[in-house]
Amino acid sequence: MPAARSSWIREPLFHFLLVGALLFALDTLLITRKDDPKRIIVSVAVDEEARQAFTAARGRAPNAAELKALRQVYLDNEVLYREGIAMGLDKGDTAIRERVIFKALAMVEAGIKPPVQDEATLQKWFEKNRSRYENPMRLTFDEAVFAGQSSEQAVQSFVKALNQGVEPDLQAGLRVFRDRPLDSVVQSYGPAFASALTALPPDVWHAVKDNQGWRAVRLGTVSPAIPADFAKLRNVVQQDWTDAMMAEQRSAEVRALAAKYRIELPK
Repeated sequence: MPAARSSWIREPLFHFLLVGALLFALDTLLITRKDDPKRIIVSVAVDEEARQAFTAARGRAPNAAELKALRQVYLDNEVLYREGIAMGLDKGDTAIRERVIFKALAMVEAGIKPPVQDEATLQKWFEKNRSRYENPMRLTFDEAVFAGQSSEQAVQSFVKALNQGVEPDLQAGLRVFRDRPLDSVVQSYGPAFASALTALPPDVWHAVKDNQGWRAVRLGTVSPAIPADFAKLRNVVQQDWTDAMMAEQRSAEVRALAAKYRIELPK
């Protein structure tokens, strides 16, 4: 390595930093490669990307010798990249694969026309997806968890002590749930627990059974559900509907393309 390259240029960090420079000039290089695959052009943009990468890492701009060394790293990387392409080493490369997929999808989207909607269509879609726009009932409650048996008798005794202000002779912890959506409580504890919890008088400890056993809980507040209003949400609903219809069209176009291939799945 020439003396102009100081020890920092051998750091792997800079090889990764310069990947950005390589990608920045890649489109131009690909065009050049069609005519002369042995020709490599280091553009002004490559040097500028190298300066930015160096400055971001070192907090100062590179001097002439450092810039020359950075340029050589770029050339080394570019030569290795072209040799790798020639040997087919790009096959299975995740980064290249993702860029190709992105460009292909952009071509599919270019052929999709925005869907036409009317009020009846939006209203019907809104009703079908109303739960997306509802502000659900929310519960604030505490659970006292103790290391011991979770039988009904044990939890009832524990709850009685808590309500009397007596410190139970048990190692307990407190779990606080703030504004928990009702559906979330149902998923975590079961519908019977959620129904019993919403009916409890607040600020009192109770023993309530869930889908795992008995729990000591204290209800704080219950915030009622707020129904969704289509008129107020119309613009949001229209955008959501448009996005959903476009997604359906994209899927249909891709599946139509897939019909040209013989697809074999594992047996």
